[in-house]
Amino acid sequence: MTVTRPDGVTRPDGVGAPHRGDPGLFGPDSVTWQTHGDPMMWIAGVRALYLQALHPRAVRGVMQNSDFRKDAWGRLLRTADFVGTVSYGTTDAAERAAARVRKIHSMLTAADPDTGERYGVDEPGLLLWVHCAEIDSYVHILLRSGFPLGEASTDRYVAEQRVSARLMGLDPAGVPGSRAELAAYFERVRPELAAGPEARDVDDFLRRPPTHPLLVPAREALWRRVADLAYASLPPYAHELYGRPAPAPVVVTRRLRRTGTLLRGVPARLRWQLPPKHILRAMARLGPGTRPAPYKVMR
Repeated sequence: MTVTRPDGVTRPDGVGAPHRGDPGLFGPDSVTWQTHGDPMMWIAGVRALYLQALHPRAVRGVMQNSDFRKDAWGRLLRTADFVGTVSYGTTDAAERAAARVRKIHSMLTAADPDTGERYGVDEPGLLLWVHCAEIDSYVHILLRSGFPLGEASTDRYVAEQRVSARLMGLDPAGVPGSRAELAAYFERVRPELAAGPEARDVDDFLRRPPTHPLLVPAREALWRRVADLAYASLPPYAHELYGRPAPAPVVVTRRLRRTGTLLRGVPARLRWQLPPKHILRAMARLGPGTRPAPYKVMR
């Protein structure tokens, strides 16, 4: 027997310990709960930005409505905060955060410099591209870096993320619900992709984000490695569009696994102390037994 929550997530009746508080949109029994606290998600997020920038209409919406160069780190942290709220926050907190984002998007437009067409940044096709590029990047980096996601768990994760798609204003029925459907989507959309001036600006920004002069050495030593690894993990067609080569896939996979091993070696409790502490707050709300852990994905 199964039970289905109002958000559409279905799980076997009785699975998992009873929760004292609101489990949120996904809850401790979900694949999302176990994966979104993984430290490799930061690299996956940068990969998603690289991929998203290859859709000319989507990237114009960002470039024409954002001052990300002046507030680079703030934008990245706000994005991470939003993902954390949706993944581990209460249902009300997630719905309110998403409503704010939808409201902002509904007021923004972009213009095609070639045709003069003005369009909303919340067009369903653009929202779907952003969503799929993000989910594909999360799955790709987790799998390639050694996170124990089996085939069934991967499909379950992609299906769970239809909830996130709904929060952004999409009809979940039209969103890929498996890895195969995700791959089919990318095959359909590839002819629309290009590395225009805006994409190259994003590439330049991700490789050298503005920072205080005293922090430039740290940026080159740490951030540049993150950006380079994220770029290297892109599909070959993305490297061709950007016009920058990447190491051989076997080399990239080795680096991802090595980086995953290194970052996952940092005690989770220490990593989760970083603000805004979504996971620690979720555990305080629901109990210590809800602690995210990779082994729980395979149960």
